[in-house]
Amino acid sequence: MSSIAQVIDGQIQSTATISQESEVKTSNSSLDKDAFLQLLVAQMKYQDPLQPTSNTEYVSQLATFSQLEEMQNMTGSMELMRASGLVGEYVFVTTTTSSGNQTTIEGYVDSIVYEAGKAYMEIDGELYSVDDLDTVVDKAYLNAFDKVTQWVSKLEELPDVDEMTADEAQKVAELQAEFEAMSSYEQAFVGSDVQTIYEQYVDKMEELLGE
Repeated sequence: MSSIAQVIDGQIQSTATISQESEVKTSNSSLDKDAFLQLLVAQMKYQDPLQPTSNTEYVSQLATFSQLEEMQNMTGSMELMRASGLVGEYVFVTTTTSSGNQTTIEGYVDSIVYEAGKAYMEIDGELYSVDDLDTVVDKAYLNAFDKVTQWVSKLEELPDVDEMTADEAQKVAELQAEFEAMSSYEQAFVGSDVQTIYEQYVDKMEELLGE
């Protein structure tokens, strides 16, 4: 996702810079309401005096312009409302540094800052454009993912199944207790291959503790 020039290295640029970059972006992209008015004025200025445009046509074009302006205002309001709903969410942001390198930032959105009609997310004290938002992660998903990741790390620290001792079997018993304490939603994050290895450790644990 391309970054917005207003934020560089987590810092909002000056209002003048934002205005200038906004004008460049507008001139190089789709027509906005200002361009529409310029076209309308040019049409009136260079119309054929022998076959002038009727008032009805001008009224129709002005009505179209009003609809365009209203749609743009509505879109801007919806974007600001969407940004406000990001407070407290865990997000991934893909942005571009001043050196031109793309980087991914993740963290909780502490607040939303509005500057020159644009919304910026505050993450760990730095500001990032809402346009750079890449992913919003559900808190339950994030907690489950973190819990299972830690559990799998403990499983990977165990020796091979055939080399287990009775002392290490106690560690497997602890992992078994942690796994059984997980909800079904959390357990679903354990891959089938990891599940197979885990069951082999449990079988070996029961064998050693039985002895």
